[in-house]
Amino acid sequence: MTRHFLTRREMISGSAAAALCALVPGAALAVTAAQASALVERMLADINRVIESGKSEAAMIADFERIFRSYGDMPYIAAYAMGADGRRATPAQKKAFTNAFAGYVSRKYGKQFRKFIGGKLEIQGSKKVKNAYQVSTVALLRGQSPFDVTFFVGEKSGRFYNMYVEGVNMLLTERTEVGAMLDRRRGDIDAMIADLKRAG
Repeated sequence: MTRHFLTRREMISGSAAAALCALVPGAALAVTAAQASALVERMLADINRVIESGKSEAAMIADFERIFRSYGDMPYIAAYAMGADGRRATPAQKKAFTNAFAGYVSRKYGKQFRKFIGGKLEIQGSKKVKNAYQVSTVALLRGQSPFDVTFFVGEKSGRFYNMYVEGVNMLLTERTEVGAMLDRRRGDIDAMIADLKRAG
């Protein structure tokens, strides 16, 4: 994760969307601020273990996908990334997109997390933001100035569904990226999914 952690920064509006609640059908009790912080802390610990494992990049990416699926609300994140086009997608296409998207974000962000070798993320605190908790962390990397990384955890789902890196919104960034892929394929969802499997 570096100052170029997210691409196409220029395409993201300065008025980022407000934190969105990731709802999971049948979710049990709402989480607390302490539980949201604990979730992020466990996730960061797992990420650090992968980074320090000395595994090959391919093996690390597979581990990152497991982490993202375990701690993240991937169905919600994927649905947000597909946006309005999801309304015309078939159930099979939505499922295929979610699986392809999970692999895509694991490759894209996993490669950035590898740059944390020798550094760390420190949790600064958490606070309630509408139907979610905002967990603030600071990235401390060797040879770089500290920068902010903020995670959002759904109050009902108890999973993270968004992160901001220096104020740049992951959800909006990936919606832009997926939209661009669809534009290149003239709205062909199946072709876009095939491209997504190779992206990242």
